[in-house]
Amino acid sequence: MQFHEYTRFDALGLADLVRRGEVSPAELLSVAMARADATHGQLNAIIRRYDDRARQRVQQAFTPEQPFAGVPFLIKDLFQEWEGAPSSWGNAAHARAISPITSDVVRRWTDAGLVIFGATNTPEFGAKNMTEPRDFGPTRNPWNTKRTPGGSSGGSAAAIAAGIVPVAGASDGGGSIRIPAACNGLFGLKMGRGRVSIGPMAAEGLFGAAVQGVLSRSVRDTAAMMDILQGPEAHAPFWMPRPDQAYLQAIDRPPRTMRIGYSTESPTGTPVDPQAIAATEDAVRLLTALGHHVEPVKLPFDGKQLAADFLLAWFCAQAFLVDELCRQEGLRLSDFEPDTQVMAAMGRTVSGPELCGCLERWHLHTMDLTRFHAQFDLWLSPTISAPPLPVGALTTPPALHMVNKVLSGLGLFGAIRKSSFFQEIILKNLGWTPYTQLANITGRPAMSVPLYWTPDGLPLGVQFVGPVNSEARLLQLAAQLEHARPWFDKRPNL
Repeated sequence: MQFHEYTRFDALGLADLVRRGEVSPAELLSVAMARADATHGQLNAIIRRYDDRARQRVQQAFTPEQPFAGVPFLIKDLFQEWEGAPSSWGNAAHARAISPITSDVVRRWTDAGLVIFGATNTPEFGAKNMTEPRDFGPTRNPWNTKRTPGGSSGGSAAAIAAGIVPVAGASDGGGSIRIPAACNGLFGLKMGRGRVSIGPMAAEGLFGAAVQGVLSRSVRDTAAMMDILQGPEAHAPFWMPRPDQAYLQAIDRPPRTMRIGYSTESPTGTPVDPQAIAATEDAVRLLTALGHHVEPVKLPFDGKQLAADFLLAWFCAQAFLVDELCRQEGLRLSDFEPDTQVMAAMGRTVSGPELCGCLERWHLHTMDLTRFHAQFDLWLSPTISAPPLPVGALTTPPALHMVNKVLSGLGLFGAIRKSSFFQEIILKNLGWTPYTQLANITGRPAMSVPLYWTPDGLPLGVQFVGPVNSEARLLQLAAQLEHARPWFDKRPNL
């Protein structure tokens, strides 16, 4: 099989070729590895290879019952552990530790027949919306290598857009599936809280805001992935009930006519690029032509308060993670990026009652969205407020790192965190991605759909947020949009 033939198929299509004996898993793996080798210097999407393990895997038997039998696959190098392999979480010092276990999602992927041959780049601890870890270097966007593929699943997104694999592992704690999907012309669905286990290493990620998942080129690949990933694990603290029908079967039916409210205003009050507005208005016209009722609405939540409540919890989670790695693995603060050190220092200034109050407000944001969904089936917005940014656009200047070091030494982060100056900095840093945290805090499913490309040829997705247990509804709409405005054959010139 040649590369141009390989990219004509999604993951289910490749697995079907394997079942029919038209191609072998070894041939598919060879094409994927060759494409990874050819694009690595331009993209830096994959930071670790498992070639030997993959070659051994394709020599073993696959079964017709495995939906992705023999299909090459990449896991994200963040909380997707594979027993016997390192996992860096974007940090080279942590990569010295070898995982003694396999994550639930990785086990389910291998059980489904996928052939893992690498791990994709991610920012340190997934804490940024661009994929530029200090230890592994930036990942670049296949549509324009001067631009970011987004984060934190930026390595996976770049690999898919470049044609290395048709689907790859991802996760989403504040937009980390939807942001890269929007930047790379891909479909990205964040499942609802409790739908997929994040274990066995942890009960929940980021107080339930972070979920495991995939990025893909086709809606049906994501639907089939959801079918294999969703469902209970004995060690999970809770789980969502199984859907009445498999997601892959559900997308065969068109969605019912829906009432959709849309907003383009930034929840944090920061500027929105005209292209992001144009992408949303284009989606409104398409949805209207398909028979849906779409109308402008006020933002269904307090965006500035939600951003503050998201980041406070995030800082606390970073502090816990840094302190645990220092305790368990002997890491030093210098092993972490300066920005991570600052976030952790901020988190250490948060009191127990303050964190509890923050998490109680998460419930208030959920109530706001619940009231909205009592009137509307879905909320539509831009996924990101502007096209993919240049690589390095959000890098903290070295001079500010020095200021932060002095503030840390003086123990002033507690006062700084509560200052209006710091709040403005936070809102500015979230300015490119102010729309996505809502679904994480509320635990609702949400998706980014690739319906729009800018005049410069850059993808720019739009986001839909649904109520609890609405994954099937979102997938049905996505399949309808995919049929009306196909994106599968749109490929970067790389």
